Amino acid sequence: MRVVRIGIENFRGIRQAVLLFPKHGVLIGDNNTGKTTILEALDLVLGPDRLNRQPAIDEHDFFRGVYTIRPVVPQTNVVAEAAAGNDAEFLADEEVAGAKMPKITIEATIADLTEEQKGAFGDYIEFWNSVTDKFYDEPNPAGVDAAPITEALRVTFHGWYDEEDDDFEGGTYFTRSLTENDKPEPFSRKHKQLCGFLYLRSLRTASRALSLDRGSLLDIILRLKEVRPRMWENTLGTLSDVSVANDPALGISPVLESINAALKKYVPKEWGIEPHLKVSNLTREHLRKVITAFIATGDGDHAAPFYRQGTGTINMLVLAMLSQIAESKQNVIFAMEEPETAIPPYAQKRIVHEVRKLASQALFTSHSPYVLEEFTAEETVVLARDATGSLMQCNIALPDNVKPKRYRQEFRTRFCEGLLARRILIAEGPTEYSAFPVVCRRLAELNPGTYFSLEVLGICTVDADGETNIPGMAQLYKVLGKRTFAICDNQEEKNKALIESQIELLLMHDENGFEALVLKGTTEEALIRFARQLDWPQHLAQRYPHPEAQARVALKEYFAWSKGNWGVADFLAQCSEAEVPEWLRGAALKLKEACLPTPVPDNEIATSAESGVDSESSDDGTN
Repeated sequence: MRVVRIGIENFRGIRQAVLLFPKHGVLIGDNNTGKTTILEALDLVLGPDRLNRQPAIDEHDFFRGVYTIRPVVPQTNVVAEAAAGNDAEFLADEEVAGAKMPKITIEATIADLTEEQKGAFGDYIEFWNSVTDKFYDEPNPAGVDAAPITEALRVTFHGWYDEEDDDFEGGTYFTRSLTENDKPEPFSRKHKQLCGFLYLRSLRTASRALSLDRGSLLDIILRLKEVRPRMWENTLGTLSDVSVANDPALGISPVLESINAALKKYVPKEWGIEPHLKVSNLTREHLRKVITAFIATGDGDHAAPFYRQGTGTINMLVLAMLSQIAESKQNVIFAMEEPETAIPPYAQKRIVHEVRKLASQALFTSHSPYVLEEFTAEETVVLARDATGSLMQCNIALPDNVKPKRYRQEFRTRFCEGLLARRILIAEGPTEYSAFPVVCRRLAELNPGTYFSLEVLGICTVDADGETNIPGMAQLYKVLGKRTFAICDNQEEKNKALIESQIELLLMHDENGFEALVLKGTTEEALIRFARQLDWPQHLAQRYPHPEAQARVALKEYFAWSKGNWGVADFLAQCSEAEVPEWLRGAALKLKEACLPTPVPDNEIATSAESGVDSESSDDGTN
């Protein structure tokens, strides 16, 4: 059993998305792309306990917070909204009358059903082609016997705002019943339990894993093993007999007695007398929330609540409980956020391998290279979301100059960071890769009003390892929906054209080497200062016993010797703004202009409002 497809409309930051899932996979993308939203959508449609939360959805679960029809507003306000980056549509009176209320729609397709599921869902079974990733709808019934065709089920969650009750409503249904039946057939909690979907929200799940709270991991294990704790009455009776603070020396009981005496002056005893303290609300629901497992720590006998253990210990405890759930159910879909949280690399890999073995399907989100490298390119789902809220799924397509073996071997050092970023700067070689981020950071420190570091701009730098590799590396990230830039030496026209066809902005200088650009563009004072403070390698110290006397020549050899080993980067890190070569200062500003939206001046907003023309706001697609 596995989720093969999900369709999402109008949910949180996603206006529209249709995604296909592998059997086991990892969802990756920059922060705020929509990874968690996808898992939350799966939980809404398949999680057995999610709809117990009242209400199951709220205002912020609707795309851009629009859960009712927008009222008419004056044109000036429309301009102000547009200038602020809010492009929500405002409807005229006649449009409001005929408009439909916004609705959250999430449709999940579950394939490879078990025999138990086929029996339970028989009336709504369809057939899924795992080769074409489409439903089989041909008129030939015998076609369902083909090997790629498997039984499947579609389930849909609808969420909406009820104006009459002034509250939010939500429900899950068999998808076919929404169109084929007069009354939609609910996909009940018992139906969802047959699907075995379990969403692990990192530390949010671990904080109550070993409690008896409804929906906790321990509660799930007890239900799967059909264990019904018959302890409530005895426990409540014992707690009701516990005396709390009755000793007058504590000072609490005299205060309560004085309150009781004052109470008797105003009301008859039937209204309530003799206030005293108890250790809980004495209800089983309250006990579920407060009963917690304790774990001994260290060599002594002292035990502490499990959630007070180290974060890594808690996460491994969660893994142990997952194994219990999988062994009991035998058919579980695990969705897990960031398994790397507070876990060393070897343990991250262990979690991934164990969960994949335990689950019929495992879906992760992660920013860890140690987690990501455990998945093939086919199992890696790269997500990109545009400014309109459309979420797209991209597959990793390796260019001709990147073989699968190289991709695996250099994944951590060359490819991983780029896959996780929105904007990529392809550097020609190791010198540009190490030096350009350093000089941008240095300029931002010296003049923060003018320059931004690459980190602030959300740019990841990737070493192409040679000018001929730039087009292929840029193509790899471009097809994944990334914004791509490049920095390199002067190129022949043919390779320059290839590079420009794959990137948005080319930063190309006229020198034959980055080192030459720095040496020609900086000042003599900066070179002499660096030469004096440098710990020279022995062979160059012998050749230049007084390097500051001929700093430019000596540093030319030093930069060549330390190429790719932060030699130029160390020099630029100690330069003043005026000592940084003009070309590098200009390149830093070009990148800043390319990445940041152009602000709309107040006077332009006012002019547009008066003329009735909407002002346009630039958007780089980060949303």
